[in-house]
Formats: sequence, structure tokens, C-alpha cells
Amino acid sequence: MTPDLLDGILVFTRVAERRSFTAAAKELGVTPAGVSWSIKSLEKRVGVPLLTRTTRSVGLTEAGKLFLEQARVGVAHVEAAFEAAQRLGAKPQGLLRLSVPYVAHTVLAPVLKGFAATYPDIELELVFEDRFADIAAEGYDAGIRIGEMIARDMIAVRLTPASPKVVAGSPTYFAERGTPKRPEHLEQHSCINARLSDGSIHRWAFVEDRGARGLRTFSIAVKGPLIVNGPAMCLSAAVSGVGLTYIIGTVVRPLIDQGLLRTCLEPFLPESPGFFIYFPSREQVLPKLRAFIEFCQSHAELHA
Repeated sequence: MTPDLLDGILVFTRVAERRSFTAAAKELGVTPAGVSWSIKSLEKRVGVPLLTRTTRSVGLTEAGKLFLEQARVGVAHVEAAFEAAQRLGAKPQGLLRLSVPYVAHTVLAPVLKGFAATYPDIELELVFEDRFADIAAEGYDAGIRIGEMIARDMIAVRLTPASPKVVAGSPTYFAERGTPKRPEHLEQHSCINARLSDGSIHRWAFVEDRGARGLRTFSIAVKGPLIVNGPAMCLSAAVSGVGLTYIIGTVVRPLIDQGLLRTCLEPFLPESPGFFIYFPSREQVLPKLRAFIEFCQSHAELHA
């Protein structure tokens, strides 16, 4: 198919239906001369005359009648496609597909019911994965990640406020094993390790305020009976008393509020930048994505 194959077809159908270059030009918002040029160019590409012209009327040749019969259906479909796309851009509706890290599931879960009720015309698809998906190439509208993990060529918009990391365990665990007072005390505790996507084991990061000597940042390779590759199992194992887990405070907050987990080592824990939603360009933000961003931000503010 040559790039200019479709040029002039809409103009031709309007002239053929109106039997007038002038009427077609007025409907399309162009000059009669422009309409005439488009028709001549189309006839040249087709290789036969499509219209008969006199000073008083415009008619169709046999080829023109056949061409109009076939082209009219295609033009109708194209116009319908334009109208559908324009409707999608006019209000929040359609499929909203997001790439989401597993660690964000407890953050998003409380939002889903309210969002669905507020925007019934949006179908939300959450694809949970910890790899870095190519948003544009893989058909996502946007992705959600922790701020420090987003590529610099992306537009990033904050969804949740910054939140401290936490070390958390069940009340039963602390009752049986005691509460560590310093990060070094974790050597005497069972810790739930997480394997990262590159195959390494996540080291637990800490910070210590040493007064006049400034802040000391360090990390510890903890040990325990369990290694998992996702935060959901980290949380489940911690709730069941297997050991301590290290995670973002925003993620674990619902379980703390329910009394299922408690935290420790608060003075030694660094801050996480929070969750951001990212996408290639602000010009590509359709109403459905804008609605999701604003809803999540409002929810985060209400529950801060």
C-alpha cells in the first residue's frame, strides 16, 4: 500500500454524494480549487476518470460508481474510528492498563472499589510484575514504581507521599523472640529475605544519627528461614510469625492498623521516596489516566 493511497477519498465521496464541488468544499471547509485538485490527483492514481463534469452538474462514471460503492463503507468506518477516539479523549472511559510492582498491591487495594464506583466507564487492568516493562512498546498506559527506580526519560507523577522503611513482625513473634533495639541485634533474629530480579538477596538499609559526626548509612545481610521473590509472601510470612520483614511503611500500614504487625528499629530506618506513576509524555495522558492519578492522590491525602 502506497502512503498516499487514501488521499482524496473522503473528498471524492463528498463530491459524489453532493454532486457538487462547491457544496463538498463548503462541508469540508476547503476551497473548490482544493477539492478539484484532490479529485484530479485521485483519478490520476486510480488511472481512470471517476467523475463527469459539466458547467452545470457533476456525475459519476461507471468506474466512479463502483469506486463510491466500495469506498463509502470504508469512509464510514474511518469516520467512526475518529469519533470513537475523540470520545475516548473527551471523558474518562475505556481500558486503563498499568504495569504495577508486587509491593504496591496493599497500596492500590483500598483504592479500587471507590475508583470503580466513581468511574464506571473505565476498565482497570493491573499487571503485577517487578521487571521494568517498556510502557509504550508493551501497550501500557502507564507504570507504577518507587520513585528511585524510574528511568529519567519518563514523566513521573507522585501517587503517595514519601514513607519510611519499616522492620515489622507479628505480636506473637515479638512475644517469643523479643524486640531488637539496634540493627546489629538482627543477627539473633529470624528475618525474611527477598531475592531481587537480578538474583541477589536484598540487603536491609539503615541510617544512624551520630550527632556531631553526622549520619551513618549502612546495610546488613540478614539471615532467616525463608527467601521469597515478592513482598506479598514477605508480609504473609511475617503475619504468621515466621520472622521479621523489611518493607515500605505505606505498604505495611493496613496490617499495622489491624494489629497484625508491629514495627521496631524506627530510629534507624531511612525514608522511601514513595510510589510514582510514570508515562512517556504529558501529551499522551488521556482522561482515564488523569482520573486514576487524581483519585489515587486524593485517597493518599485523606489517609496520610
